[in-house]
Amino acid sequence: MTGRDEFDAPPKGAPTSAAVINALPLPVLTIGADDHILHVNHAAELFFDHSARLMQRRRLTDIIPFASPISALVAEVRRRRASVSEYGVELVQPRSGQERSVDVFATPLGDDAGPVVLMLQERTIADKMTRQLTHRGAARSMVALGAMLAHEIKNPLAGIRGAAQLLEQSANDEDRLLTRLICDESDRIVRIVERMELFGDERPVERTAVNVHGVLDQVKRSAQSGFARHIRFVETYDPSLPPVRANRDQLIQVILNLVKNAAEAIGADTVDGEITLSTAFRTGLRLQIPGSRERVSLPIEVAVRDNGPGVTADLLPDLFDPFVTTKAQGSGLGLALVAKIVGDHGGIVECDPAPRRTTFRILLPMSSARDGRESSAEL
Repeated sequence: MTGRDEFDAPPKGAPTSAAVINALPLPVLTIGADDHILHVNHAAELFFDHSARLMQRRRLTDIIPFASPISALVAEVRRRRASVSEYGVELVQPRSGQERSVDVFATPLGDDAGPVVLMLQERTIADKMTRQLTHRGAARSMVALGAMLAHEIKNPLAGIRGAAQLLEQSANDEDRLLTRLICDESDRIVRIVERMELFGDERPVERTAVNVHGVLDQVKRSAQSGFARHIRFVETYDPSLPPVRANRDQLIQVILNLVKNAAEAIGADTVDGEITLSTAFRTGLRLQIPGSRERVSLPIEVAVRDNGPGVTADLLPDLFDPFVTTKAQGSGLGLALVAKIVGDHGGIVECDPAPRRTTFRILLPMSSARDGRESSAEL
């Protein structure tokens, strides 16, 4: 055997190229000269929600939107016979209608104008980290604002309400409507201020190992007996999910806010309303804590999905900011409070908008004992 043959021969037990491609966590597709899909890896099957066998019977234009920049990118790679990349491409999947932002890397396979290899990298995670820092900054601003409002507004409002009650005693029927309006509006402002005071509550809270399934069951029972009485609940739980390190009451408040938002998005008159509660264990996501070199793993996923009309694109970037709401009587503090509590727990919360498939997803750290062992959960 020549030296060249020894160099070219793969080591004994080495994985094949197909096995290496399938092991990649990023979607990879090989596109033929006629734009037929020649090969996809496992990550691409999950990304496009199609099997490899089905995708290999289709063209690239069958799985991406019409006039997508990806088609032009493949044509440019063939023309230049060189690698081309494009960042922040909006990709709407025809099957689910879900919109994703991806970075696309394309390279020719060989020297001729034939097959092209596409690799997609979803920008969700990177953008998610940026948005989480923004959410936490907004929450910190609310801390000071909430404390100021509690002191400067609640006391004068009590005086205004008391004066209106005194006037009501000697007022005629027409004027009594106005005094009642003053009282009602004063009470409404007090309720808003009291909710904002929660942002300023920096007292340490006790956190223990919490079973998230127990939390979800309690929230579901509460919702079904009240505001979500007309909605069907679907549960998709990972039974082997380890406990999360959290304050149980605050975690209930977070999930309850998300379920209430989902019910309101569905509407009171909808006959086929459905809310899906799901849990999963996700590996590979680590978040660096601001101001520290420590990186925290966030493997616990809790998701609330509804089949309402979805979140508009113009609202999405500011969805977790205070006073952002589409509800006529909403204060816009519910999701801001969710972002603060989840951030205080070292986690992140994100919204994946899609018509009839809007998902709010929370990622939290796993609870462990001081010696690193998994701790028992509080039900």
